[in-house]
Amino acid sequence: MLLIRCPWCGLREETEFRHGGEPATMPTSDADAATWAHYLFFRSNPAGTLAEQWVHIHGCRRWFNIIRDTTSNVIAESYRVGERPSGR
Repeated sequence: MLLIRCPWCGLREETEFRHGGEPATMPTSDADAATWAHYLFFRSNPAGTLAEQWVHIHGCRRWFNIIRDTTSNVIAESYRVGERPSGR
C-alpha cells in the first residue's frame, strides 16, 4: 500500500486520495478543440521523477502536489498548492 503525506492531515493510506494528474495550465474558454483535447488526454508519462496533483477526498478534501518517482512509486515530497517543493 502506498502511503501519502497530506500537507494538512499527515500520513495516510492511498485509498483516501485521488490522483489528479500532472499540474497543467488550463486552456482558456475560447481555445480550440485540439488544445482542449491535448490538455485533457495527453500526458508526458515519463519514467522517473514527476510532479503530480492529488486530492484528499476522505480527509480534508484539499488539493496538493507531490513529487513521485514513477518507476519506484517513492514519494520524495508533498506540498501545498502555490508552494514550491524544497528540493527544486
